[in-house]
Amino acid sequence: MDAKPMKILIIEDDINDCNDFIKCSEKRKDIEIVAMTDSDVDALKKVKTKRPEGIVLDLELNDGAEGSTDSFEFLFNLKKLSLEYEPIVIVTTHVKSKRTYQILHRNGVDLIMYKDHPNYSCEQVFNKFISLRQVIPKSTIDTLKNERRDTKERISNCILQELELIGIPPKMVGRQYLHDAILYLIENENSEVNVIQYLTTIYKRSDNTITNGVKNAIFHAWRVSPIEDLLKYYTARIDAERGVPTPMEFIYYYKEKVKNMI
Repeated sequence: MDAKPMKILIIEDDINDCNDFIKCSEKRKDIEIVAMTDSDVDALKKVKTKRPEGIVLDLELNDGAEGSTDSFEFLFNLKKLSLEYEPIVIVTTHVKSKRTYQILHRNGVDLIMYKDHPNYSCEQVFNKFISLRQVIPKSTIDTLKNERRDTKERISNCILQELELIGIPPKMVGRQYLHDAILYLIENENSEVNVIQYLTTIYKRSDNTITNGVKNAIFHAWRVSPIEDLLKYYTARIDAERGVPTPMEFIYYYKEKVKNMI
């Protein structure tokens, strides 16, 4: 067991559950609650300042002071922080849905604990954290995380290079939308989250704003780039009447192209 207590962030809007976690932690030497909040927005700030090793994440934050009423947005934004380490995330919930559980696991959740299970308790949650902490030696975890970070950087550079080849300049906001959409689909191939909806969550922009930004970037390429370059680097079929690929056609084409290149 690690000599230092495991630092835990609690994201929970039920005051009774919060008190139970506090009472439970006070009886243990292997757990330290470094922060507690009922807001996914505030939680992201706490992650950056407190650097918890583990996060208890209530799926339903209906009584939170600010932010979302569910925790999916927190998980999306946690990835965007690009931390040099990966906290262990345990979701606690009253929801019992196989599809919901699948989406949570795809988005980095290590364990889901059903609050209405007769054996559920704060003690059990903390025990699970300690068990997960000891599954893989820290040196191995660091190696895996470094490899994952290097792979992500390689994919990102490949996407940017491909967009550059067809003439989408860095100054266009749609280029960043395209980059993030392609990267997200490569890293989350089985995700059921719509990629445009994912971008609206990340950038806090409407569907129309995101879609128009993407369209403008694509239209720019087909308007200013030599046809020879477009035919060379974008080989998918394009509807003759439109003359340009749709946003989804473009994004999924490059998702497959870049995935086959790395």
